[in-house]
Amino acid sequence: ILSRLNQTLVTKFVLQGFSEHPEHHALLFSCFLSLCSVALTGNTLIILAIALNSGLHTPMYFFLFNLATMDIICASSVMPKALEGLVLEENSISYGGCMAQLYFLTWAASSELLLLTVMAYDRYAAICHPLHYSTAMSKAFCGTLAAGVWALCAFNTAVRAGLMLRLDFCGPDVITHFFCEVPPLLLLSCSSTYVNSIMLVLADAFYGILNFLMTIVSYGFIISSILKMRTAEGKKKAFSICSSHLIVVGMYYTAVFYAYISPVSSYSTEKSKLAGVLYTMLSPTLNPLIYTLRNAEVKAALRKLFPFFRN
Repeated sequence: ILSRLNQTLVTKFVLQGFSEHPEHHALLFSCFLSLCSVALTGNTLIILAIALNSGLHTPMYFFLFNLATMDIICASSVMPKALEGLVLEENSISYGGCMAQLYFLTWAASSELLLLTVMAYDRYAAICHPLHYSTAMSKAFCGTLAAGVWALCAFNTAVRAGLMLRLDFCGPDVITHFFCEVPPLLLLSCSSTYVNSIMLVLADAFYGILNFLMTIVSYGFIISSILKMRTAEGKKKAFSICSSHLIVVGMYYTAVFYAYISPVSSYSTEKSKLAGVLYTMLSPTLNPLIYTLRNAEVKAALRKLFPFFRN
């Protein structure tokens, strides 16, 4: 017992962040602060627009409401410490704070991947089976799907967090990232990470590969149905409805596959940091802009609720 206690003396970690490029700190701080402001403001506006406009109480906007909520959790769990790290000479985070950040970030990110698959199914039901859409995507069913996404990912994340808590950290204590992430933490552990590595591979397979394939299959049916439409106007409208979701899916999965569909042993610091910026900062910032700028109904709701959007 004494030996184990001596091995778990690490009570805080140091986030390396972008300390290897101090000459870029001012520029990065300005960029990250701008991204943070736009992400939190944009997603909050979308949540308010959908919640306060009865015309947007449909399955598509209900899932968009959940997506915006996930983006806020994702961004707010990472951005404050990232900004702090660009100002302070040493950016440290307590052991408990690190585990909390890891939990909320993993919960939001995995929920977003699963929700994108649900949104693809919603578009499939709307375009491929329009006559049965209102019955198939009832309020009760949509609520069950959303609750299932949040609950499943919360449980999975709790299991992964529990596996992290059982590890010993004897030092060094420098996390080669700007937030607490599983691969760099596993590299710091002085105990066996075999079970954690297996769990990480399984999670990557489910959240990354399986969900991506399910989304691709859904859009295969969607595109086939659109091409069979007789009118050009119908095709244009259908493609317009799906294009925003496709852009978000493509952007998010690009970041995920770029950095995380690989063994822990081949973990790359620079690659992971770039992907981290993409899915924790850039994606939450662009999502509300993509769905707003390409969606007349959302823009109309925002103009109605907020007069400054009318100009």
